[in-house]
Amino acid sequence: MKKANISACGKGLRRRMSAILLAGTAMSLAGTPAVAQEAESDQSEDDVIIVSGIRGSLAKALDEKRNAESLVEVIQAEDIGKLPDQNLAEVLENITGVQITREAGIGTGVQIRGSNDNRIEINGVGTVGSGSGRSGINFEDINAAIISSLEVIKAPTAMTTEGSVGGTINLRTIRPLDLRDTLIAFRAQGEYSEQSESVQPRISGSFGKNWDTGAGRIGIVLSGSYAKQDASSSRPRVDRDTLIPQGTSVTAAGAPGPDFDYLGIQFLNQEFEIFNYETYNLAGSLEWAPSDNLKLYVDGFYNKQTRKQQSTRIQGSGVSSVRNTNVPDTFETINFGSLGGVDLGSIQAAETGTLQPNVPNEPNLRFSSDTGARLTESNLIRAGGEWESGRFKARIEGSRTLASSRTPDLSTTLNFINPNTPITGSANDNGTPFAYDLSGGSLTFGIDTSSPFAPTVAQLLDPNNVVLDAVSVSDNSNRNVEYTGRMDFTLDLEDLTGFLTSFNWGYRYNDRSTEFNEITSSIGLSALADSPNGSVFSQLLVAGPSNFGKADGRSLFFGDFLIIDPNLAYSDQAGTLATLQAALLAEPGGRVLADPSFNPASFYRITEQTHAVYGQLNFEAGIFSGNAGLRYVDTIINSVGNNVDAGGNIINQTNTPGKYRFLLPRVNLAADLTSDIVLRASYGQDINRPDFDSLKTSVRFGTGPNTAVEIGNPGLVPEKVTSYDASLSYYFAPAAVISVGVFHKRRTNLFVTLETAPFVDPVTGFKDITAPCEGGGIYNPIADRNVFSATPGNGLCVPVSTTINDAGVTKQTGVEVAFQYNLSAFEDSIGFASGFGVAANYTYQKFSGGQATDTSDADSRGTAILESSSGLTGPFTAVQGLLDFSPHAYNVTLFYEKYGLSARARYTWRDAFRTLDTAGGATQGSTIGFPVTTAARGQLNGSITYDLTDHINIGIEGVNLTKSKIEQYCVNDGALLCFQGLPDRRLTFGASIKF
Repeated sequence: MKKANISACGKGLRRRMSAILLAGTAMSLAGTPAVAQEAESDQSEDDVIIVSGIRGSLAKALDEKRNAESLVEVIQAEDIGKLPDQNLAEVLENITGVQITREAGIGTGVQIRGSNDNRIEINGVGTVGSGSGRSGINFEDINAAIISSLEVIKAPTAMTTEGSVGGTINLRTIRPLDLRDTLIAFRAQGEYSEQSESVQPRISGSFGKNWDTGAGRIGIVLSGSYAKQDASSSRPRVDRDTLIPQGTSVTAAGAPGPDFDYLGIQFLNQEFEIFNYETYNLAGSLEWAPSDNLKLYVDGFYNKQTRKQQSTRIQGSGVSSVRNTNVPDTFETINFGSLGGVDLGSIQAAETGTLQPNVPNEPNLRFSSDTGARLTESNLIRAGGEWESGRFKARIEGSRTLASSRTPDLSTTLNFINPNTPITGSANDNGTPFAYDLSGGSLTFGIDTSSPFAPTVAQLLDPNNVVLDAVSVSDNSNRNVEYTGRMDFTLDLEDLTGFLTSFNWGYRYNDRSTEFNEITSSIGLSALADSPNGSVFSQLLVAGPSNFGKADGRSLFFGDFLIIDPNLAYSDQAGTLATLQAALLAEPGGRVLADPSFNPASFYRITEQTHAVYGQLNFEAGIFSGNAGLRYVDTIINSVGNNVDAGGNIINQTNTPGKYRFLLPRVNLAADLTSDIVLRASYGQDINRPDFDSLKTSVRFGTGPNTAVEIGNPGLVPEKVTSYDASLSYYFAPAAVISVGVFHKRRTNLFVTLETAPFVDPVTGFKDITAPCEGGGIYNPIADRNVFSATPGNGLCVPVSTTINDAGVTKQTGVEVAFQYNLSAFEDSIGFASGFGVAANYTYQKFSGGQATDTSDADSRGTAILESSSGLTGPFTAVQGLLDFSPHAYNVTLFYEKYGLSARARYTWRDAFRTLDTAGGATQGSTIGFPVTTAARGQLNGSITYDLTDHINIGIEGVNLTKSKIEQYCVNDGALLCFQGLPDRRLTFGASIKF
């Protein structure tokens, strides 16, 4: 019997059949007693080689990669439910050319060859995410235990669905008819998070079986998992974006300041994030082959996740008001480097010192608590059939993927009323002394306990010394759904022509939509007469986390403060709001926090229909094989939003249409230069569609005075990506390889974000508080004016950002090197040492081109700072380029596998990269106008497992074992340290059973 394979052709068919059979052995391990670490081989009647353990999984993955028809990277599970890492993003980090970003130490973002714009599939079906992005399902939403293998397609064929820049990630589950024996597997673990000081469970299991019946072969697989996880991260932030000209400052004692310009402290923010994940996953497949030439199948996937966040932000606010009366004790020299070929010079900046309350009510201390969650349910169902008759093969398939998310949130801010300093005027805050020490590459700050105005611990924890300053409540929702139907056909041409082996053609229809609804309410208080005292709602108050210093052993931090109980705010939001509402009404101002309501101005619904057809010729001639084809894409988009009046009432609903067509050629070539050396080359074009929120016509306002308002751009067109690849691989020993590859990408219409800041008076530091913001920015009617106005209240001009297509052409060139080897062939001569092996890779990439720039004018103080440091006249600009793009990255895994013992240590390092992911909600309006640079960082993960019996395995795994910290700099790497991240160290321990 021939196996139905739509893309089979000649040598490619034989290669892929070998890879499929090898991959299928991983599914049979649970029912086949074998020593997992010995990578044994067993010859069956089907000539299927059974391999297992780390070396076995590497061998299978290497075989599949070698025999693929295009450039594909593969990771196979070592055993049922045992990929090399617990988190799918961290699994992908093992692959050459892949780097990841993390949130509180958890892998969340994946960059393939420097790009975040990748497509994520499950069993070849596109997924949708919980938000407005394009890539697909969030990696933290899927437990790696239910995935049997994954592949990254870097060079697509004409059959490959369009829509990625770096590559397509396909997560594969167990196929029922590939099972050789009954599958029963179970795994139970506990994960310890050091900063959270908690242990949470992870449970997963799989069952699979197939039967020969009178009606053909029938198989079923069910895999499920339940996991809880705690992750914490300490993220201090210090803004030093205030220029203090020489001769304008004095010390707290009144002595003259220095005779040079310097950067003073503008803002202090101590953020502590706690994420609690609870995730349910279920995957199932049913396959029925009623005859040798027909197979029917149904796949299902279900995810339910609660991602709860409890963040505290302790803020030293109003610091800019005392900038001229608190000269630092010591300074450091900041070298800004160069931008766009312009040397920005250097400047002195505050390094150590204190901030004393010698200006009325400033600086002040604020305690904020953000209690939110992302509640996501997603599912995928795929049904189809494969049929073969003679030279003709066909596959017809339909699928639906859906993700519905709610993001309930309750954020509150309390102002601390220091009993040791007076209150002047009507303001609801007053002065508190701070100390800071930014030396040694650490952002440390806290209460200046040596000051006579310093509050005691008892005073900091006294409800009578706090007042309510702001409340924001929301329950927003996203719904994403995609319906897909496709037909794929193959005609076998082997022996009919001289070199053509088969012809593939097909059609795909895709209907995708996203809808966003905002339900919100907020209130900002600034007058003491409006602000309830904490004693009125003391039943809601608890002491905040006091372990901020645990991450790196610091002693200077805010360790004693009060917050609204985050557990109560989450579990009884209505009761918490009722208590706060009653407290507000009891005050003389009688302010009212309105019930959360639908905001029509923020609503958007975007629909997209795509028709795609393709044709692909597969060929083989001598040492050469490959394919060449065309893919045609026709897309229609409709962006729906509401126009509202000043009162928030809907005037009319608008529908902005758009459409585009692309013809995408794709060619892949492989040459077996010798039996051990393979040369590959490819050329292809793809498109990258804009994220849905970039196409919206609605406007959302935040409550922060520096939070940029994002304006959609429904006129965006997709990026066009032209890619070239070439690689040479030498398979110098069994399961061993050394390979070198080069790639080049040319992109047009690159998506870039432009941000403009409102005018800020250089003398007073105030912003415009009336529309239409003639000095720049956009008027936000609900933003708290904070320290940016002498008139308290809400409403002022804030930054505005929008996404555009870069008019220039960008280019990206890279080199990838990979090496894999183990010593198993030398068992007779070196004994136990033959269990050692290594897998390593290195990537270099360079970016050039583009016209869109970032500017120092995006920060109202940025241009003045860089003019002082450089002696030049601004504004200063730099080409935007790519975010999350590291020029250098490498990954080294050392493993040992013998005598039932399996140990692995992986060190991953990536070079510095620019990012918008900052602490405390900072935007380019507070980072001197440019994205920040995350410094180069390495991380060590490791694991040790042991086979107690053929069926029982125990082990422990560690993530971020060296507690590697994150450093972020403003303007350039190593320039002005602005943010730090101190993520968790996590340990997972447990046992697995298989039969």
